Amino acid sequence: MKFKEFINKNNEPCISIDGIKHFLPSDIFECGQAFRFNQIGEEYYEGVAFGRYIRVRKNKENDAVTIENTTPDDFRNVWFGFFDLGTDYGEIIANLPQDPALSEASANCGGIRILRQEPFETLISYIISANNNIPRIKKIVEALCFNFGDKIEHNNGAIYYSFPTAGTLAALSISELEIIKAGFRHKYILDAAKKIDGGIISLGGVYTMNVADGAKELMRIGGVGPKVASCALLFAYHKLDAFPIDVWICKILNKYYPDITSPTEYFGAYAGVANSYLFYNERKKG
Repeated sequence: MKFKEFINKNNEPCISIDGIKHFLPSDIFECGQAFRFNQIGEEYYEGVAFGRYIRVRKNKENDAVTIENTTPDDFRNVWFGFFDLGTDYGEIIANLPQDPALSEASANCGGIRILRQEPFETLISYIISANNNIPRIKKIVEALCFNFGDKIEHNNGAIYYSFPTAGTLAALSISELEIIKAGFRHKYILDAAKKIDGGIISLGGVYTMNVADGAKELMRIGGVGPKVASCALLFAYHKLDAFPIDVWICKILNKYYPDITSPTEYFGAYAGVANSYLFYNERKKG
C-alpha cells in the first residue's frame, strides 16, 4: 500500500493513504468494538492504542485517510494491522449472505473494519462491558488508564495514558482498584490480570486456536462468558467467524432470522463482520 508522509501545522509526523474503500472512522469507532477513540470533528477521531496517541480523519470526497501523529515505521508495524488495511472488505461483503437485513446493514455500515486490538486491553474492556452501557464503559476504561497506565506526553503539552499492563493490575488490591468504580467487575479484572500475569492463561496462545478452543481458554477467567470471549476473539484476535451474542443481537436474530438455528453456519467465515454490520445498523435505527 502506497502512502505519503508529511509534517502538519502542529509539527506532527503524519501519514496519508489515498483511495481506501470501506473505511469510515464513525463506523469503525462507534460500532461498539473499541472504547478509547472519541470524535473531535466530522469523520475525525482521536484515541490511544498500543501505547500511542493518534488522530484519524477520512476525506469523503477522495477516500483519503490521514493518520496524524504517526511515523512511517509505526504505520507499517502498528496501524496497518490495527485498521486491518490488508483486508478487502468489498470481497467480504460480496461473500456474505445477500438477505435484505444484511444487505441493508452492509450498505449503511460498510465503513466498519474489524480492528486488530491488543488482547489484554480488549479482554478487560469487555469484562467491564458486562451489564453496562457504552458511555459508562468508556468512562471506566479511561479511569483505569488514567490511574494505572503510563503517561503519553504529546508535543502540544497534552497528556494521554496507555492501557495498563497485566502485571500492573495484578499487583493491585480490590480496594486500590475501586477508584475506577467498576462495581462487581473489579474482582474479574483482577482475576484476569493475575491469571495472565502468572502465566495460567496465555493470551498469545489463543492466536493459534480456533474460536471454540479460544473461547474455552478465555472463559477460564472469572467474568468471561461466551459473549465476552467472542468479542475478544473477534476484535483482538481477528477471528472473523466469531459471533458475539448480546441482547441487541438476540433481538436482531429474532426479528430478521427467526428460522436460523446456527448464525455461525448461516453467516459463514465472516460471521463476525456480519454481526458488526447488523448490530451497528440496528443501533443507528434506535
